[in-house]
Amino acid sequence: MVEVQKIDSANSVIKAKIDNETLEKKKEKIAKEIAKKAKIQGFRPGKVPVKVVKKMYADEIERDAVSEAVREILDEGIKQLGAVDVIGEPQVTKFDKKEDGIDVEINVYTKPEINIDDSYKECVPDVELPEVSEEEIQKELENIAKAESTTKISNKETLEKGDIAVIDFKGYINGKPMENGSAESYPLEIGSGSFIPGFEEQLESMKVGETRKIKVMFPENYGAKELAGKEAEFEVTLQEIQEKVPAEINDDLAKKYLNNENATVEDLKEYVKNSILQKKKAETYAPLKEKILECLVEKYDIDLPENIVEQEVEVIVGNEAAKLTPAELKELQTNPEKLEEFRNKFKDEAKERVKLTFIIDAIAKKEGVEVSDEELSQIIFYEALMQGQNPQDMIKYYQENGLIPVLKMNLVEEKLLNKLLDEKVKS
Repeated sequence: MVEVQKIDSANSVIKAKIDNETLEKKKEKIAKEIAKKAKIQGFRPGKVPVKVVKKMYADEIERDAVSEAVREILDEGIKQLGAVDVIGEPQVTKFDKKEDGIDVEINVYTKPEINIDDSYKECVPDVELPEVSEEEIQKELENIAKAESTTKISNKETLEKGDIAVIDFKGYINGKPMENGSAESYPLEIGSGSFIPGFEEQLESMKVGETRKIKVMFPENYGAKELAGKEAEFEVTLQEIQEKVPAEINDDLAKKYLNNENATVEDLKEYVKNSILQKKKAETYAPLKEKILECLVEKYDIDLPENIVEQEVEVIVGNEAAKLTPAELKELQTNPEKLEEFRNKFKDEAKERVKLTFIIDAIAKKEGVEVSDEELSQIIFYEALMQGQNPQDMIKYYQENGLIPVLKMNLVEEKLLNKLLDEKVKS
């Protein structure tokens, strides 16, 4: 007989006894199935006596019979629990062999019951967004114009920071020419920091046609190990001074920047205004989101699946352990009491995280907020591009490490909080 003890809406214990008669029947059935397929020397296929099979495959038959019995207990227990969502793997917490059978207890973890009313909206404050000034729009337009600038030959007598120096240079280490250490007519923006530290600064005040010898020190962490930490001398000749000419802020710039043949400068201004507004919104929302999450954790009291809490503890412990010194880490690995003490430090944090996950999920469903697979793919694709990685490789990494559900939940949370705050923006 299967008995189900419901501890709370997220944790239950299924109890049962596998009696010897039931176990023997299962062993007999499994042995007969093996006998049909077994190939044993001295017997024709399908004609192997069951008693021979039982003797030869005793351990395997015992294991399969017990597994089948436990699975039936679990299925019956979940059936008795009713319409529940089982979360994670059930855990056999008791397996006690006795003369009359085996006492079994299985912990089952389910999605908790959450009654979410509209009171969560009390956690969302009124929002007043900063205005976008004309000065801010103009400044950003000027930045765009600079980014789209062209170059022209300058009439300046001397090279200054911000100019483009067209140079010939040869590099030497210990008086010997450097491999790949020379170039002709190389355009270098002074102050860009694209060359070795100290190189660009020593070119300032040079005149066209002037040749100057400068000394620099390659950084210790320089990519080419044969040059790292070494002093080098460069012979540099300034061939030409160029200066950047910002693009005109007009319809042509708008067409190019917005990649739209019909765009006007007014469209560009509106685009810039919205971009600045979105940035200000993100800055305004960030601290408010933290307060909303804290409020939600305080407002709702829900049952938590113990296995999910333990998994979250393991995640936090893993992250925190990575910050420890080798000596501290060794102490944890060799001292069970210290390890348990370390784990317990993060139990409350883990509970809050798990609790918040279920609350956000419930509110998101109530608000109709979800993240499609297409949105998820776009986010991963964008992240991969920003990190200079192959999008397919990143998707594979997320999948293999079980991070897709985590990422999806984070995106749901972000969309939900933005929606709640958007509704509280004062017009």
